[in-house]
Amino acid sequence: MLFVLLAVLSVVGAVIGVDLVTKLGISANTSVVGALVAMLIGRIPLAGLRRMRSVHRQNLAQSAISAATFAAANVLLTSIAIPYAFGRSDLVWPMLAGATVGLLIDVWVLYRSFGSRLLPADAAWPSGVAAAETIRAGDKGGKRALVLGAGTLVGMGGALFSLPLSAAGVAFLGNVWALLMFGFGLGVAEYVPGLLDVDLTGEFIPHGVMVGAGIVALGQAVRLLARRRTSTPAPSAPADPTAVPTVDEATLRRTLMRGYGLFTAGAVVMAVLGGLLGEMSLPALVGWALFAAFAAIVHELIVGLAAMQSGWFPAFAVTLIFLIAGLLMGIPSVPLALLVGYVSATGPAFADMGYDLKAGWLLRKDHRPWDAYERAGRREQLKASLVGFAVALAVVALVWQAYFEQDMLPPVATIYADTVKHGLDSPGVLTNLLLWAIPGALIQLLGGTKRQMGVMLATGLLVATPHACWLVIAALAVRVVYRRWRGARADEELNLVGAGLIAGSSLGDSAQIVKAG
Repeated sequence: MLFVLLAVLSVVGAVIGVDLVTKLGISANTSVVGALVAMLIGRIPLAGLRRMRSVHRQNLAQSAISAATFAAANVLLTSIAIPYAFGRSDLVWPMLAGATVGLLIDVWVLYRSFGSRLLPADAAWPSGVAAAETIRAGDKGGKRALVLGAGTLVGMGGALFSLPLSAAGVAFLGNVWALLMFGFGLGVAEYVPGLLDVDLTGEFIPHGVMVGAGIVALGQAVRLLARRRTSTPAPSAPADPTAVPTVDEATLRRTLMRGYGLFTAGAVVMAVLGGLLGEMSLPALVGWALFAAFAAIVHELIVGLAAMQSGWFPAFAVTLIFLIAGLLMGIPSVPLALLVGYVSATGPAFADMGYDLKAGWLLRKDHRPWDAYERAGRREQLKASLVGFAVALAVVALVWQAYFEQDMLPPVATIYADTVKHGLDSPGVLTNLLLWAIPGALIQLLGGTKRQMGVMLATGLLVATPHACWLVIAALAVRVVYRRWRGARADEELNLVGAGLIAGSSLGDSAQIVKAG
């Protein structure tokens, strides 16, 4: 019964994702929507569905529908649309194979590294908190359900008026310093172009900031991986077991190294299927595969770190950075189009599964003994996500031709393809990237690994959602004042409000499929 339910929910998520990304160019956060649906199913008075009243089964349901949505829209369909928009429809199936391989490696790396010091379970992961709070409120009812419901209604109202209230919801949940930089970046992106008459995106200024912040973030990750603990002091008091990393540095190091090896192998497979052996010499092909693997693993880490702190992930912008790097390196157009599709297949599912595992971690953290229970729960979530991925692959394989023949392609895929075709029109791109990389690197160094301030500033500059800066800053101000007034109880209450706003915005986004139809 559970498997059938997961499969049905996954079909719904995949169809919603494909329809929204092709008609409106957006993707819905169906993780929270899935939590609401699973919660309602558990209330249906049928014997076979009563088991869905378990918060852990609801967590599996939201993991499956969320995985299906992001895999279908942001990963598979977007990837295969790139060679199609480039004019090489014959490369769609090889690209689909490469994107599927990239997707599976992507989630394997996240599954093996979640709970490490690089991607800690107790970090913000705002959408995961929203999903967990939604499930908890439905289970316990009372005041929690009322607060969540009120927040959801406000979030839905904001979606109707095109106000991104999910930005305010995230500000109640994430790291304050990281989100302050995120809000600042959003404000600069919205107002500076008009005030100073400068095209930030056209000059690749946000991309330069992300390059600098990303390089430093990568160096910080390498430094963390290189750390070897010689001894662990005995705690003076019993520690919270859920605060202890479940993945040590040695395991994280092995995971990332194996991930790089797997990404390299996946790139080689795609190159063979795409006929690149006839277009590139063997040394060039080896270099292409190694660069593709490097771009894929860096892309997923930067996107994952941004999502962990803010709930937003700049997958399009980071992929574009590697596209620009490929142009500057002189990679031929067809291999570059396949490389961009491969890289774009990593990151979104990485971030989304981080949200899902965060939700499961919150729902399981009170169980004792905890460690074995938590690891078993993560395995079950991985299985549920694999159901979602399988459904997403089937849906995309069946419907892509019908959509593409009507010129209904994800907008970002068209941008990638046009950039590959026509190259860089702006002179001095490399100079601008290197120049603006300096402040990005300095801010990332200042914030350190936990705050990711440089990455978050660049994310705000790249996302550039209208009016979101005021919502983020206002919510942060409310959060600071409310904490001083309510003390320790403030976080739990604000988590519920933030979860409601995110849930309402997600429902509003999903409802746009009706308008689009």
